[in-house]
Amino acid sequence: MKTFRFVFFVALTLAFGIILNTKIGRTPPLGKFLNPFSGFWTNAEESGVNYSEKLKIEGLDEEVTVYYDELRIPHIYAQNELDLHLVQGYLTARDRLWQMDFFSRIVLGKLSEVLDNPGVLDFDKFNRRIGLKRMTHEFYEQTKEAPELHAIIQAYSDGVNAYIDQMSATDYPLEFKLLNYQPEKWSPLKTCLAYAMLSNTLSRGESDLENTNALKLFGRELFNILYPEQIGNIDPVIRKTRNWNFAPVPVDKPDVTFPLLETNETIDKPHPLNGSNNFAVSGQKTKSGNVLLANEPDLELTLPSIWYASHLNDTKKNVMGVTVPGTPIVLIGFNDSISWGVTNSPRDQVDWYSIEFRDESREEYLYNNQWFKTEKVIEEFELADGSTAYDTIIYTHHGPVVYDRNFRTENKRRNYAMKWIAHFPSTTFDAMYDVNRAQNYNQFVSAMKKFQGPPQNFIFGSAQGDIALWLPGKFPVKWKEQGKFLMDGAKISHEWKDYIPFEHYMYDVNPEQNYLTSANQHPVDTLYPYYVYDHNYEYYRGRRINDRLRVLTEILPKDMMRLQNDNYNYMASESLPMMLDNLDTSTFTSGEWNYYQTLKEWDYFNAPNLKAPSNYQLWWDLLYESTWDEFDTVSIAINKPHRFVTIDQFKSDSTFIFSDILQTPTRESTRDLMNITFKQAVDSLDNWIAENGEDYNWSKFKNTTVRHLLRLDPFSKSQVPVGGYSGIVNAASQGHGPSWRMVVELNPEGTKAWGVYPGSQTGNPGSPLYAHMIDNWATGNYYELVFGSDISTSNKLIFTQTIEAK
Repeated sequence: MKTFRFVFFVALTLAFGIILNTKIGRTPPLGKFLNPFSGFWTNAEESGVNYSEKLKIEGLDEEVTVYYDELRIPHIYAQNELDLHLVQGYLTARDRLWQMDFFSRIVLGKLSEVLDNPGVLDFDKFNRRIGLKRMTHEFYEQTKEAPELHAIIQAYSDGVNAYIDQMSATDYPLEFKLLNYQPEKWSPLKTCLAYAMLSNTLSRGESDLENTNALKLFGRELFNILYPEQIGNIDPVIRKTRNWNFAPVPVDKPDVTFPLLETNETIDKPHPLNGSNNFAVSGQKTKSGNVLLANEPDLELTLPSIWYASHLNDTKKNVMGVTVPGTPIVLIGFNDSISWGVTNSPRDQVDWYSIEFRDESREEYLYNNQWFKTEKVIEEFELADGSTAYDTIIYTHHGPVVYDRNFRTENKRRNYAMKWIAHFPSTTFDAMYDVNRAQNYNQFVSAMKKFQGPPQNFIFGSAQGDIALWLPGKFPVKWKEQGKFLMDGAKISHEWKDYIPFEHYMYDVNPEQNYLTSANQHPVDTLYPYYVYDHNYEYYRGRRINDRLRVLTEILPKDMMRLQNDNYNYMASESLPMMLDNLDTSTFTSGEWNYYQTLKEWDYFNAPNLKAPSNYQLWWDLLYESTWDEFDTVSIAINKPHRFVTIDQFKSDSTFIFSDILQTPTRESTRDLMNITFKQAVDSLDNWIAENGEDYNWSKFKNTTVRHLLRLDPFSKSQVPVGGYSGIVNAASQGHGPSWRMVVELNPEGTKAWGVYPGSQTGNPGSPLYAHMIDNWATGNYYELVFGSDISTSNKLIFTQTIEAK
């Protein structure tokens, strides 16, 4: 009996050990994860500085000194450029290795190797179909044409690998342990990931197929009312008084008929709230007489943050700002002489072409009355469960056939090829490398000639007193509405024939108004001699920024910070008075009176501690959805009109046909709709309070959340006490908002800068500093950034590290 018990418990122990060290379904091997010597426990960090004073790294030529400030920003001082970027790669990997790996897997379509989920494989297939992997390879090959840049990319990659090579399983970031996989070797190819990732986020948005469906459904007259290209008194990026003294490249609109093919479901698009604000003021408007510049890219709020701050000095350049982890170039920042920032410049960069194959083999397609050969690429996916999946992508000269019988099969076997500017060879990294080193306006403009996308509004300021705004990219010359709808891939008349020359790009420099701004609005008015179109311009933030800068004088850096954190709701100021005027107050209950009075007394600021913004947003959302409820019954893909268009229609047409609520037997007027949705809003707020408590102040009601990339709640931060919203300068919505705030003063005696972002330098959830900047970000408190050609005596430094060759 004793022998039996002994054998039983030995077997039980062995079985338990096997279970703990075996992946079951999507659960990692818990034995490895819980191991006190190499599991997640070892990722816990103590407070204070946890860096070694001396390091040795393979591949260095000379000694490198790294200073750290309270934010743990590395200030890297090297004697040569290659050592500088090798150490940069090493330190970025130390703080963000898993995030870098995650980003590279998104771009290369390899997430399904480590995430066991059918939806992840579809995501990988999608990213390869739209060309992210292919464009990254081509982008890397293009860097070989710029030897200095290519050498930097190699050095950065070597630095990342130097860090990986010295790691043991104990040192792996927590996410590797959680998902039970090991870091891969880094490569120069992966170091180019930012181009595809940012192009996908910032320039892939379009509505060609949705527009085609809407044009067929509504007809031309109603389509133009619902989806106008320009409406109202727009305040474009480039001032209306700008003259265009050139003869444009000629383009004749052919006698075309768009193929009005119905598309049931379209591919996922970038989030419509991706955007930004930037502005610069000349010394004529500032207290100090120096140029001031501000920038905030509004993107998805994530942990780890999309940005990693660095200060890079190699005796020939001294630059500071933020990079995308995995990339060596500062994308937003400043040096001793200039500063620059970017906002997305909405321009239609993607066109779709219907493709006619000769037969089921899809080896030939029709173009210009001839049959041309296709290219077939078989993509292979190694999956987390050990199996392999495949996808065949057909390429035409237009681009990859994204929609076909193997993808989005619900579209009646339509074949649509994607033509995207980002698919073309690009020298964008080369441009940004030159911007990092530029010392004046002319050198900055020379760099802009190399920038090919994604299209950006580059704000510029210099210590010499110049301010400028450039809108560079690669833009085909289009006839009116070319690319706005699905085009016929067989017709040569639907092709792009030429590109806008650099000399005809939109820009402004040192205007009489003494300030320049951009906020994703229309880039220019109709006087610009080329056709400009996008489906998703911003109508509010740019106007608010311009309103404030028109009247501000003797501006200080803190005024720039206040403007970045401005909570004025321009949309509410233009819609709420009309909404309230339509209400019948004679039958109000006490609850409805309270709701009404809260709105009536509101000053239109979305401050985090106010209730009125919650009341307004709840009512507006119900009003908007009820207005366009007919769209929810349509079986084809179609976009609901812009909120600015919606408000304009309410004001201009009291009998607007879409005011009718589809589910009721009567026909509602605009006035009826507003009264009905107001009462619904009051009821909805009562229900929210019953579930969440009496406190429905705006920040709690909105619930801005900075989410971990894996959507893990314990590694995320919710209920961030921040005001603002989409369409507001402080564009902090539920999951999007200012991902980096920067204010720079271009003092000839030395650049001064302030910054903050909703995260931390470290990506380790086990660190006491994880996400530590979020509270200051939410309340508009900035950190003064340590910068200079020699910062060794600064009292803001907390640690110095010496790195030598191994």
